[in-house]
Amino acid sequence: MISNQIIQESIDELKNITKVDICIIDMEGIIVASTFEDKDSPQNMTDLIENFAQSPADSQIVGDYHMLKVMEEHEPLYVLITKGTGADAYMIGKIAVSQIQRLVTAYKEHYDKNNFFQNLIMDNLLLVDIYSRAKKLHIALNLPRVVYLVEAQNDKDNVSMEILKNIFNDQPGYYLTAVEQNNIVLIKELSMIDDYDEAEREAQVIVDMMNSEAMLAARVAYGTIVGEIKEVSKSYKEAKMAMDVGKIFYMEKPVNAYNTLGIGRLIYQLPINLCRIFIDEIFGDNVPDDLDDEMLITVQKFFDNNLNVSETSRQLFVHRNTLVYRLEKLHQSTGLDIRKFDDALTFKIALMVVNYMNYIDSLE
Repeated sequence: MISNQIIQESIDELKNITKVDICIIDMEGIIVASTFEDKDSPQNMTDLIENFAQSPADSQIVGDYHMLKVMEEHEPLYVLITKGTGADAYMIGKIAVSQIQRLVTAYKEHYDKNNFFQNLIMDNLLLVDIYSRAKKLHIALNLPRVVYLVEAQNDKDNVSMEILKNIFNDQPGYYLTAVEQNNIVLIKELSMIDDYDEAEREAQVIVDMMNSEAMLAARVAYGTIVGEIKEVSKSYKEAKMAMDVGKIFYMEKPVNAYNTLGIGRLIYQLPINLCRIFIDEIFGDNVPDDLDDEMLITVQKFFDNNLNVSETSRQLFVHRNTLVYRLEKLHQSTGLDIRKFDDALTFKIALMVVNYMNYIDSLE
């Protein structure tokens, strides 16, 4: 529902322009907003206002007061009162009614859109309801859309939502909502169904804005681009998976897209018991979850350089023999020689599986 403050600001502006006092009263006889001085305020008209609200008349004059109805879906929502003996007071009252009704409609539509998208992404709507409500809210049915999930660390005051509202609220084709305490959902309309470059740029803009505007470290994940309104929930679920997979396997990346998760997405969907069996078969009691930072950096750099010893040693600023020694040490402790492609692939997957298992254990 529209706030009393918004109504008060609206009639204050009208009063400044027209010099005519306006009072808004709800159906319980409570003054919502008013520009009247206390001595002129229609305090003792409760019975008259109630009778007028229940009558079929659109307007009524009582002494110097003009009473008009503010309607919502053919039902009276407020009674608006102006004071004056001439036609000007009545005309200004009609203008005020029109303005308040438009404000009520706009705020109601905004609330309904938010409610619609929350229920849509949570799969709380039947297919027929999706189409009928979308049409009623003037939401296009067949436009390319992508769903972003935004999570800002240590955002105790919900600053991230305010930043996103300032960026996107006035732009067409964007819808902001929240379904969980720590995550913000942004639904964006795109120009093309396969425009992943635009989707990636938008995600990076969000991360940069969070960092520059509020010094917040943000993570952004997004699903695939969908072509129909009914598929928005699918993109949301993919964004949720991308957020989880990114936290487990790609912590160094602030932006994760569902269609670029690679093998991390596959591991994430494996049963945890199957993961434990795999690790036990590969390493037995020598699970590589206690490698020091130096060894982990060495292994990662070795993989980044396609198992090239010379280039890896150059980038690590160590002698070639030092790097070989480290790799031999890893070979002895795990039984895998990552200088060989098959062992390197096994070790890479095993490290990711161990990270996934540790993540699952941390949730228990």
